[in-house]
Amino acid sequence: MDERLQAVGRMYEESLAAGGKELQKVRGRIYRVGTLKLLLFVAGVAGVWHFAGDGMQAVACVAAAVLAPFLALVVWHDRLFRRRDFLEMAQEVDRQELSALEGDCSCFDGGEEYADPAHLYTFDLDVFGRRSLFQCVNRTCTFFGRERLAAWMMQHLDGKKEIEERQEAVRELAGRWPFRRLFRVNGLLYKGDPSDGKEVMAWLEGANYFSSKLFFRLLVVLVPVVNLLFLGLGAAGVLSFNWLGFSFVLFLFASLLLQKKVTAFQSSYDKKLAVLSVYVRLMKLVEAEQWQSALMQDAARRLKAAPEAVRRLAALLDSLNQRNNMLMSAVLNGLLFWELRKVMQIERWRSRYASLLPDWLDAVGGVDALCSLAAFAYNNPDYAWPEIAFGPFVLEASCMGHPLMSREKCVRNDVDVPSKPFFLIITGANMAGKSTYLRTIGVNYLLACIGAPVCAEQMKLYPAHLVTSLRTSDSLADNESYFFAELKRLKLIIDKLKAGEQLFIILDEILKGTNSVDKQKGSLALIRQFMGLQATGIIATHDLMLGSLAEHYPDNIRNFRFEADIKGNELAFSYRLKEGIAQNMNACFLMERMGIAVDGAE
Repeated sequence: MDERLQAVGRMYEESLAAGGKELQKVRGRIYRVGTLKLLLFVAGVAGVWHFAGDGMQAVACVAAAVLAPFLALVVWHDRLFRRRDFLEMAQEVDRQELSALEGDCSCFDGGEEYADPAHLYTFDLDVFGRRSLFQCVNRTCTFFGRERLAAWMMQHLDGKKEIEERQEAVRELAGRWPFRRLFRVNGLLYKGDPSDGKEVMAWLEGANYFSSKLFFRLLVVLVPVVNLLFLGLGAAGVLSFNWLGFSFVLFLFASLLLQKKVTAFQSSYDKKLAVLSVYVRLMKLVEAEQWQSALMQDAARRLKAAPEAVRRLAALLDSLNQRNNMLMSAVLNGLLFWELRKVMQIERWRSRYASLLPDWLDAVGGVDALCSLAAFAYNNPDYAWPEIAFGPFVLEASCMGHPLMSREKCVRNDVDVPSKPFFLIITGANMAGKSTYLRTIGVNYLLACIGAPVCAEQMKLYPAHLVTSLRTSDSLADNESYFFAELKRLKLIIDKLKAGEQLFIILDEILKGTNSVDKQKGSLALIRQFMGLQATGIIATHDLMLGSLAEHYPDNIRNFRFEADIKGNELAFSYRLKEGIAQNMNACFLMERMGIAVDGAE
């Protein structure tokens, strides 16, 4: 294993060991503080019982003497529990990264719902789903970060400046493992639902019901004024305190008439907005750091005023939640119309910040997604940072491998597409490595275009739009045949080329759904049309006749092959790319090995 990779593994192991020791200490303190609380409570009860005969003053002194340290222990206990939760989550994060270094990313979310067979490349390249690129890269801890990372993979960048800016941010974050770990752990501590982010956005778009009505605005002013007036008149002896009691009861019953609407308002956010307290911590983490990269500086700038504003909302929500305490709710509503007052303050907060909060959440999501790419870069120190070319087209890479394959088993090959129009024609036997080679190029091309390092010794490319056709499937729901689905994809590619789009095309076995004569004729015609449209790409095929196109386009088409070596009764693959057209095919050999007779076949 590469020494750099070993160093990464040791760092995770050391962090796991140090965290485990601290966690053990914290758990011990939790037990001891809990025991002290119990003893103090018992001592308080015993003291009250013992001094009960000495009058209320003695009882009050005992209770006061016990209550202060008991409350201090409660606060300390709560902090210890929060520290324990943090350390347990940090331990889990370290264990996950160690598993990822061993090639097991099953603990991470694969983004299965983003898988789309109609997408231009993600379905062909296994970008989403189990054992996917997304699962390998994804370290997001927020809804918005997950959405952002998926969007980056579904629509990669196509500008040199944008890619290089993202590379700069990913490099910077890759070197700040403590920040990334703290960010991820804090985000994961919130045990919410994936839909919480959508719920927050839906709540922001809601209309203000209470604060928009003059009657309610007057009510929250008049209620405390009237109560204060009766209190003052009662204290001055002008009126009986019964008037204060009457107004208190009247306002309490009036508040009960609004209970249904207030409850509906509270339930519209309730747990859904609890996620905001998590975002406050994440915002503060970003804002507290000194950043060098342009993207991270921009994120910190966007979040500058966010933590205090979101904390204010969290405080308002907590205040409204006091209504769950019936006694407290009754007192506050009778005196101040508390619930209506807090609801209107929350609505005013929404009116003021509704246009800003989406940008703050978007900034947090961007940092979250960048942290995922940074973790991928950090865990793969032997990967190369691709050079982005100015103009179309170039794709050069040496010793390129598939990032989802085991390092020990991965066979690396080069690729060289020097200009446009230009096509590589890859021929070879079944299972010789053609499809894996195409996916290796496609996945690394995508990684480069989203600002991540690539599994290669070096890479240079121009970021044209990636389009693939590797595993076209039929559709019973759309009454669409396999062949027609492939034709639709090819028509889409041609339309994009005619519209002037810069494309990088990867095709595996053109026109698979028709007979060999039609397939050969159609494939030759298609490649000639690609040449006329100044297209660039790679095509893998079993049809050796396509190799003859290099004779007609010697400067624009090159032939490469993957061979299968049959020695005696054994079939061997080197998975090494070689120049020229394939010589050995293995279909009949494999059929015979499976017990399927091929002798005498016409």
